[in-house]
Amino acid sequence: VTSQAGVPEDRVLVVVQLGGGNDGLNSVVPYGSDSYYRLRPGLAVARPGSGDGAALQLDANMGLGLHPSLRGIKELMDEGSAGIVQGVGYPNPNRSHFSSMDIWQSGDVNGTNNGWIGRYFDNTCSGTPDPEAGISIGRQAPLAMQGATQMPVSFERSELFRWMGTDLDGKLEEPYDTIADTQHTGELKEADSQAAFLKRTTMDARVSSDRVRKAVATTPLVTYPNSNLSNQLRMVAAMIRAEMRTRVYYVTLGGFDTHANQALQHARLLEQVGDALLAFQRDLQAQGNQGRVMTMVFSEFGRRVAQNGSGGTDHGTAAPMYFIGENVMPGVHGTHPSMERLDDGDLIHTIDFRTLYSTMLKDWMGADSRQILGGTWNTVPLVRT
Repeated sequence: VTSQAGVPEDRVLVVVQLGGGNDGLNSVVPYGSDSYYRLRPGLAVARPGSGDGAALQLDANMGLGLHPSLRGIKELMDEGSAGIVQGVGYPNPNRSHFSSMDIWQSGDVNGTNNGWIGRYFDNTCSGTPDPEAGISIGRQAPLAMQGATQMPVSFERSELFRWMGTDLDGKLEEPYDTIADTQHTGELKEADSQAAFLKRTTMDARVSSDRVRKAVATTPLVTYPNSNLSNQLRMVAAMIRAEMRTRVYYVTLGGFDTHANQALQHARLLEQVGDALLAFQRDLQAQGNQGRVMTMVFSEFGRRVAQNGSGGTDHGTAAPMYFIGENVMPGVHGTHPSMERLDDGDLIHTIDFRTLYSTMLKDWMGADSRQILGGTWNTVPLVRT
């Protein structure tokens, strides 16, 4: 994988997907808005300084705070290692989980059959697939990571990332070893031999599997909370520490479709997010890798401004995104969508998500975002120069 001159090739992007539509208004709280409290009489987070359950002060001039469960992100904000971009969305928003997630993952409002990160690899790996270029943690690889030639490694648990044929029949071990035997690969003409391709692919998979499982087995340098997202980020940190050549890691936490009884459920989810991201950043700092890694957190949409009749919120539109790393321009960026001028009860986005993709691709990864995103998108000052 190659990047533009002047951009280090060992930089890593970690993408955190919050599946289900995270409520941005109760994550980054617009406590300066009376409309927020009027439209959410039973769900609104109290203003900072109002006692237990009050928002954490974020920006007094903007009237913004953080949900009290996001203490981890607040700590990173205070030390200058996190930034928040407000009002992220896209025109004519789609409120279907599947359709909107496809739009975010493809980087195309019309939808495509591959993803923006996959196209990044297609454009930077010279058409030669690299089994370690992109790794996702989960049962299946997300659309975002799938390219025309590049497909990511994907696993839920590292011990399952191996060839499992011998679990079915021990007699399969010998032919598998023969295929993967690197000593014999050179005997075949690479250009015209399907057998050589099979050998090379099998060998690459075996090497990647061994490397991943060895990395993940190491003891982390910090203590992680016991949660789903923490476990995923702990594995990512271990692979970064092992100096794998992976450029993009992708992790997912679901459960954010909070139509009913939102308050406690959302608080638990946000606590998991904040605490996991803080532990991950502390691990990178202990490794000395904090300058190499940028973490980007997104969800497929936010929630409606007004609470519903079930103590929850329904599918909405614009929401904040979070960026974490030593090289992030810290603080709150952009303009919060108006709480008074709504589109049929929804927030109107103030920045297109593809502008932020373009920023990560160009300013962080050193790639030509025009080829990847199929158009020209401006960048925003999110990456320290």
